[in-house]
Amino acid sequence: MRAGHQGTGPGPITPDGCAVELYSRLSLGAEPDIIAAAVPPGASILELGCGVGRMTHPLLERGFTVTAVDESAEMLERVRGARTVHASIEDLDLGETFDVVLLASFLVHTADIEVRRGLLRTCTRHLADGGRVLIQREGAGYHTNLPRERVDPSGYTVRIASSEPVADGVNSVFAEYVFPDATWTQTFRARPLTRQQFEDALAEAGLRVDKYLTEDGIWVRAAATGAEAPTTREED
Repeated sequence: MRAGHQGTGPGPITPDGCAVELYSRLSLGAEPDIIAAAVPPGASILELGCGVGRMTHPLLERGFTVTAVDESAEMLERVRGARTVHASIEDLDLGETFDVVLLASFLVHTADIEVRRGLLRTCTRHLADGGRVLIQREGAGYHTNLPRERVDPSGYTVRIASSEPVADGVNSVFAEYVFPDATWTQTFRARPLTRQQFEDALAEAGLRVDKYLTEDGIWVRAAATGAEAPTTREED
């Protein structure tokens, strides 16, 4: 288990506190459509931190070729139809490049700055000429106005119970997922980033913001510094 991370509930728990069975149950929103609209049709995608394939499977259905990477073998066992790679993201070097590199699940907010640098270097290392990196950021207020919760239409409740400072620029977040038949919790550490801090981190890795894809700024398309704009469904 990574320092400051913990998970409880039925089934295997990954090193960052994620429960495999929980993520197999969680629903997915508009993310696959956001991604599909922002990249060329049929693009090759390197998905970093794929988990159980919640994003992988809808992307495959939309005609993309996906290489799915995760550090948890138990998570990867749930992925179907994609090439899978069992590895730590920050150490990954496949020796090949992709049209799109996907870094979702707020991974860019990892508490460890050196790990974040490794994640972004992995994105840059695997990006084809003219390719794009899609990154999911925390929304404004993610760490404030707590506790807060939402009830999913399928009947479970997600509750962000607390976010407390534990180190310089790092918060410990406690989340609960309550289903009719089971409850899971996750404790993890996250580093909030202002938009400028986020863009500075990209620049350090040789990336720049190409476009904020959603009004809330959560989904971002980034490019290698100096790269030209792509042709996408969104822009056709």
